[in-house]
Amino acid sequence: MISDRLKRIILRELGLDDWQFTAETTAAMVPGWDSLNHARVIAAVEDAYGIRFATRDIIRLETVAQLQALVDQKTTG
Repeated sequence: MISDRLKRIILRELGLDDWQFTAETTAAMVPGWDSLNHARVIAAVEDAYGIRFATRDIIRLETVAQLQALVDQKTTG
């Protein structure tokens, strides 16, 4: 499940009003989520949550659910 907070961050960075994220949603499925905006989304998530991701973790991300899991891991562990 994607948190409302993470969804709002992604939508804001991509300039979207709304989008229905599922566990299987990939960046390629979301309008405007290209490689440049991917970097913006990751930076915004890091800033919003006060966390930092390792490059290897970012490279492994395939779905929004995996991004949520990484955020959860960094904020609770």
